[in-house]
Amino acid sequence: MRGFLLSCLLFTLLFGCKEKEAENIVIVEEDPLRYLALGDSYTIGESVEPEMRWPVQLTEKLRLGGFEIEDPRIIATTGWTTGDLLRAMDERLNNEKFDLVSVLIGVNNQYQGKSIEDYEEDLHEIFKRAIGHSKKGAAGVFALSIPDYGVTPFGASREEEIGKELDEFNEVFNDVAGQYNIKFFDITPISRRAREEPELIAEDDLHPSGDMYRQWVDLIYPKVVEIINTEI
Repeated sequence: MRGFLLSCLLFTLLFGCKEKEAENIVIVEEDPLRYLALGDSYTIGESVEPEMRWPVQLTEKLRLGGFEIEDPRIIATTGWTTGDLLRAMDERLNNEKFDLVSVLIGVNNQYQGKSIEDYEEDLHEIFKRAIGHSKKGAAGVFALSIPDYGVTPFGASREEEIGKELDEFNEVFNDVAGQYNIKFFDITPISRRAREEPELIAEDDLHPSGDMYRQWVDLIYPKVVEIINTEI
């Protein structure tokens, strides 16, 4: 009998403890990724359906790649300059943090004849704030170059002049991004294919079509995955 009791006690100690250990296991679930897209008409997707906007297409491609990610938070409006974007960031963002932050801004600075010096000054402030809203700092921020609308029917009469000026703006854009160690993706060559491929232009004869935005996403997707997987 005494041996039987000892056996029961040993069984309880061994298996009872394991049961309590199992009860104390904590399963940690990661929150979905958050993505902030900053820009103008190219980011809000003027003249295309919402699902064809490039930040939305990028989000869907990431989901297909196995990432859990919220719908993008888009702060962008057709016609915005860098100054407009800075004001909107002040008004709409508090202390929120995001896993990804994209910046595509500047075409309206060029179109409205604003100085490239003011553009450069504003970019510094935009990138500083973008970094401040990134969970990974500069490592979580990326920029896309300004497309060349000179190849569209809208800009055709000034194609050479527009292309030259946008090259200058993009040179500044790339340089400032580099100063903050922010990845810069050059999608301008894709935009220039619209000269021979009219299906890359939206029905308004000015903005990119959903197909062009898809090509942007295909280009940047592998690098965006690298940004997500970067450990800080």
